[in-house]
Amino acid sequence: MAALFISVPAAQASPANSPAGAPTLGVTASVQAEEFQNRISGVLRNADGPLPDVRITATGNGFEGEATSSETGAWSIGVPEQGDYEVELDVSTLPDGAELAEGQQNPRTVTFAGTTNATTLFLFGEGIVLETTSFWSVLADRTVAGLSFGLLLALSAVGLSLIFGTTGLTNFAHGEMVTAGAVFAFGFAALGLPAPAAIVLAVVGGGLLGYVQDAALWKPLRRRGSGLVPMMIVSIGLALALRYIIQFNFGGATQQLPGAQGNVLDFGPVSITQNNLTSLITSLAVILLIAFLLLRTRFGKATRAVADNPALAAASGIDVDRVIRIVWVVGGALAALGGILWAYYRPGVSFNMGQQILLLIFAGVVLGGLGTVFGALLGSLIVGLFVEISTIWLEADLKYVGALLIMILVLLFRPQGILGRRERIG
Repeated sequence: MAALFISVPAAQASPANSPAGAPTLGVTASVQAEEFQNRISGVLRNADGPLPDVRITATGNGFEGEATSSETGAWSIGVPEQGDYEVELDVSTLPDGAELAEGQQNPRTVTFAGTTNATTLFLFGEGIVLETTSFWSVLADRTVAGLSFGLLLALSAVGLSLIFGTTGLTNFAHGEMVTAGAVFAFGFAALGLPAPAAIVLAVVGGGLLGYVQDAALWKPLRRRGSGLVPMMIVSIGLALALRYIIQFNFGGATQQLPGAQGNVLDFGPVSITQNNLTSLITSLAVILLIAFLLLRTRFGKATRAVADNPALAAASGIDVDRVIRIVWVVGGALAALGGILWAYYRPGVSFNMGQQILLLIFAGVVLGGLGTVFGALLGSLIVGLFVEISTIWLEADLKYVGALLIMILVLLFRPQGILGRRERIG
């Protein structure tokens, strides 16, 4: 895995694997975008096709930069830090016959919303009317998006809940296991493998990472009788180490997986991208498979027995260490798959993408009930729906605040969660 990180640096993220029709940066745009990690980008097109050689400037936070659109109409301006920038299109550089549509703001303010890439589009032509969408249509779209987001959160939350249930460990390095899955998929795709093969190998790599973690670190600590609080602190240190190892080898920029720009599908009043629909179906199928394994197989019964009472399970002839090792492998594979789907949902792969949703994963686990797999599923669905539906009223930058507020309220009024059991302490 270390060799994969080193052999596929971020500089190899060429548009060779981009889907047909996806914009690729020209020389002028890409050189400026590489100067900084954060960037503002867009594509200039009208009814006749791309608009090349158009000058765009970005000003703000004491910085001023410019770019020229490429032959495909794509442009990108690297900026030193996130914040508000005033983006202006130089109308004097537009080709003959091309003009901004009526009502287009120029210049306009562009704000980063939790990612390293802020996108803005200028519309061209006559007779373009900005459509207004009804509240119920927006609510339906946000609900579907919330289900997709909640299910991909559930994949990681279920893995975290399995680990907590069998070991009692609150693993703060779980976010980096999410990141590793997306980085592995990007690395295998950059090596020239087809996207499905890259994803499968990335999930296997996530499971292997879980195995290595338990064998090299957590099992020795358990044998030494380390307490849960010291082990939790170790997990925080491990998270920091993995995060910056990934950054050192992968880079700080956000890169795209193959097929990241999916088509938009319309189902009556509801619209969903093809990637989000695939993510929803995949997440649901995998979660149903995990539920079947836990309820109907010997491994599932052994896992539930270890989670309920490890000492009694060992006395009954169950190999507790073997069960925990398998749980780490399954948890790592689920986290890797969740990271890949999260990379398509954002979209993009970055070194800190797992850290961005780690608290949301914890919120889903706490809301559903610590150590309960089905509680993690239910809690993650509620968190995902709340995050996406809240954007109807809240700014996009504040959508995660509500989910964390839910976690605080649950800890105050129902610490055991929705499906958790109330236990006496002391």
